[in-house]
Amino acid sequence: MAVTIQLPSDVEQRLRAEFSDLDAQAKEALAVELFRQGKLSHFELSKILGIDRFQTDACLKRHQVVEGSLTMEDLDEQAKTLDRVLGPVRR
Repeated sequence: MAVTIQLPSDVEQRLRAEFSDLDAQAKEALAVELFRQGKLSHFELSKILGIDRFQTDACLKRHQVVEGSLTMEDLDEQAKTLDRVLGPVRR
């Protein structure tokens, strides 16, 4: 499957000058964001990027994505659960 992104020509020229392979950069950014959202597994991310598990880990580290890290929604849900079980914290 191919995905096309339309950029203003001046922006595209600037980005192509900055990145040796803008298409690969865009593909990696999209794939990592989909992984971050839980839409892709680690294995699927590796397949999309055409790299092995260790290279995928390094890619995620470059993008500051920690696999299994908690989101704000996760933390809020855990706080609600603690409130139900232990009662709300009084200060």
